[in-house]
Amino acid sequence: MTAVGTVYDRGYRPYDGPRGGRRAAVGALYRATLRRALGFRRPWRQKFLPWLLLGIVTVPAAVNVGIAYVTRDTPVRAIEIVSYRRYVGVSSSLLLFVALVAPDVLCPDRRQRVLSLIFARPLSGTDYALAKLGAIGTLLVAFSLLPQMVLYIGNMLVDKGGALNYLSGHADVVWKVPVAVALLALYYASLGLAISSLTSRRVVAGAGILAVLLISSSVAGILGASEGTSPAFAAVNLLAVPLFVRDLVFLGHLAPFFRLARYDGGEVLAVVVYLLVVGVSIATLLWRYRWAEA
Repeated sequence: MTAVGTVYDRGYRPYDGPRGGRRAAVGALYRATLRRALGFRRPWRQKFLPWLLLGIVTVPAAVNVGIAYVTRDTPVRAIEIVSYRRYVGVSSSLLLFVALVAPDVLCPDRRQRVLSLIFARPLSGTDYALAKLGAIGTLLVAFSLLPQMVLYIGNMLVDKGGALNYLSGHADVVWKVPVAVALLALYYASLGLAISSLTSRRVVAGAGILAVLLISSSVAGILGASEGTSPAFAAVNLLAVPLFVRDLVFLGHLAPFFRLARYDGGEVLAVVVYLLVVGVSIATLLWRYRWAEA
């Protein structure tokens, strides 16, 4: 019996186009991470949840502007559904977004064992980690700023005193919102990616992110409820730490309803815990990708 086979003539053509170095490789990984997180060129199921969360957090801004528009020609004072400060604290939506996206941009590379292939290019583990961190941070900033822009521009256009009057009366919001949003984005992005880097399974990573933040919040609430306890117990509420920093940006002090506000030096402790969490998270992320198969 004669064997039958097929010969494929596949050659390699030289590449004569522009050659990017390390910076171009980092930029390509950054853009690829953004596309993956937003579900571009992926099934609709991968697009649905990120865009749904964005739509949900934008609804209060649209409702607030709508009420202001309806009542602007009446003596009724417009009802404020949400303020700029409280809007920065849409922590539940940010938390769900990070738990959904952070594992999705890290875990498949380790699970499918493609890190060696990625690092065969002029990329180091630090480049890889920082590109992922930059992409998720960018998405969180955009995710948080878009509703704020809808709220600010909408209120400015429907204000009874005119756009310039509203702008002059709320000029501080122009810098406070971006600063607070950037601090929250750095916190959630670094913590979410650090936890995701510890496993190759997306479900485990997502559950781990939610567990760390929610359990720490419950433990801090239980321990901090006792009289005479150390302020450190109130500060270990990892879910509230970025809100502490948000209040420092907007108010210059912690809001009275936070237990940490009852202690002398609570503001300093909040900043220390924030910096510690971000520092440890980034260090963990860089350590996990110090080489390809870490």
